[in-house]
Amino acid sequence: MQDEAGAPLIAAHDETIPPEQKTAQRSRLFAVLGTTAALVLVLDQLTKLWALRALTPGEPIDVVGTLIRLNLIRNPGAAFSIGTGATWVLTLIACGVLVFILVTARRLGSVTWAWALGLLLGGSVGNLSDRLFREPGPGRGHVVDFIDYFGWFIGNVADVAIVGAACVIAVLATVGIGVDGKRAEHGRHEAGHEKRRHEPGQSEQAGGHHE
Repeated sequence: MQDEAGAPLIAAHDETIPPEQKTAQRSRLFAVLGTTAALVLVLDQLTKLWALRALTPGEPIDVVGTLIRLNLIRNPGAAFSIGTGATWVLTLIACGVLVFILVTARRLGSVTWAWALGLLLGGSVGNLSDRLFREPGPGRGHVVDFIDYFGWFIGNVADVAIVGAACVIAVLATVGIGVDGKRAEHGRHEAGHEKRRHEPGQSEQAGGHHE
């Protein structure tokens, strides 16, 4: 857990911990990330398969009045149908996001970050797989969307995971917890502690000079 001084969320900062234990801790975090991503991906693809079989485009089904509806569309663009004529570009951007997640995960030291990156990875792969493998062709596939929010935005489970990840990451950034589990203020706390530790000596020097 995070202590008052802003120490890492796992004990990997402790130099007395054997390398084997540090490796085990990191492996558990990778397992959390991978399991979260896999669950999101499976749920996303299963719900899309169901939507394609059970729903008819242009015939929405009310779930919570007209606030939440099931409304099947095939989206060639991004959220809010942005970039509908640039599917290849969106595919390349999605690949770049995956690379970023994998590179960032190498510094993983927080369970919460593992969950967030897992949600982001699973959601990104879910929509990327649509672009790669669905009609009209590889790299140009249309994403299956079916969850209609207020008639304003239609998304899918992958989108829910991505938005959830963004919210968690925003909270972590706000409180200053980095991917490695350390608070951003940790270094400043250490510097301040070191400065205070030297203050008595500095006061004595100042007193001697005054005499």
